Amino acid sequence: MKAINYISDNKQRFLDELFDLLRIPSVSADSKFDGDVRKAAEFIKEKFESAGVDKAEICETAGHPVVYAEKMVDASLPTVLVYGHYDVQPADPYELWDSPPFEPVIKNDKIYARGACDDKGQMYMHVKAFEAMMANDELPCNVKFMIEGEEEVGSENLGVFVKANKEKLKADVIVISDTGIISNDCPSMTVGLRGLSYLEVEVVGPNRDLHSGMYGGAVGNPINTLCDMISSLIDEKGHITIPGFYDKVLELTQAEREAMAKAPFDLEEYKKELDIADVKGEEGFTTLERIGIRPTLDVNGIWGGYTGEGAKTVLPSKAYAKISTRLVPNQNSDEITELVKNHIESIAPAHVKVKVTPHHGGEAAVIPTDSDGFRAASKAFVQAWGKEPIPMRDGGSIPIVALFQDVLGLDSVMLGFGLDEDAIHSPNESYGVFNYMKGIETITWFYKYFAETK
Repeated sequence: MKAINYISDNKQRFLDELFDLLRIPSVSADSKFDGDVRKAAEFIKEKFESAGVDKAEICETAGHPVVYAEKMVDASLPTVLVYGHYDVQPADPYELWDSPPFEPVIKNDKIYARGACDDKGQMYMHVKAFEAMMANDELPCNVKFMIEGEEEVGSENLGVFVKANKEKLKADVIVISDTGIISNDCPSMTVGLRGLSYLEVEVVGPNRDLHSGMYGGAVGNPINTLCDMISSLIDEKGHITIPGFYDKVLELTQAEREAMAKAPFDLEEYKKELDIADVKGEEGFTTLERIGIRPTLDVNGIWGGYTGEGAKTVLPSKAYAKISTRLVPNQNSDEITELVKNHIESIAPAHVKVKVTPHHGGEAAVIPTDSDGFRAASKAFVQAWGKEPIPMRDGGSIPIVALFQDVLGLDSVMLGFGLDEDAIHSPNESYGVFNYMKGIETITWFYKYFAETK
């Protein structure tokens, strides 16, 4: 295709445009960045228009807007719906970044910036692949784009938007680039995603902060109590102790587990890359299984009392924690949220008051590997990378995949190109220049092969 040469010829411009987008601090979790989230939406809309869509619009929601665009070549041709998000995680703590998070730089052939991989870099590949095919009159099917601004805070309003726009979003397949591959030498495709339940816990003791010398040992310390409660949620075998938590967990067969084990994985390299002496998790399962097919519970943040410079001998009045569970097929996020909430409240000792506030959640999803979309994506990998991708289950959560299955009746193709080393959600997030450009190329091949299946 002529589009492939076009991509190569426009490499620097494609990078420059991505850098412009990365400079916009579109942090959806923090209201002080609301104007920047809007600015990012407008940027995406303008780029769709210049790339050649029939129409592009900013669709308002109760929160941040959805950018919708489409190019209808011919009603008789198949339609691809592309989903992505333009919002990003908070960059805190800023002091741990080697370069400012919203001033992108290239070092060692990697783009360093918040959102470089998750998901601006991967989402923007679709804009440029579309442009390349349009510029060379090679777009073989209809394309619709739905790019949201709330993925990093649970896509709270996307479900409402999808249900209200079922006809507008009608398509034959959904393509999402918000996942990764095993390595650049060993491409893979995500065929399973875990669900999510996210809660915040508040523990309240005395009616004010107290002097730890005058009251310590006589009054319950909310931080100590919170730590005790949290530590009781997982036993010494890595098993979650909440009654009923595993009741609906879908267990894989031995054959399925053996198939997973064929994926290349070097445990020693894994530990070295993370600078840890050993791994830890549920007893009886490998590291890949713990990530891909088992539910988990983790504390994402904990705070209270005095955390400033120097010392302050205080017995705090309050303590807080943010807790998430990753869920597997058959587990329902609402049910698990209620289980966790009720259990934490039930184990609270009498000397504190406990409040558990649910935040957001989503369901696990399994992607079929015998669909036209999956086969087209596999062919695209072979064409662009020279290798067939290995099907893999991902430990992360993209709740809208299950939503799309339920509301639109469509399975998603997870056409992502990130690497574990890209440090998404962490300081010094990055995305390989090679992966960005090769991803654009792979997407163009996907359109070609998917159109041929219909």
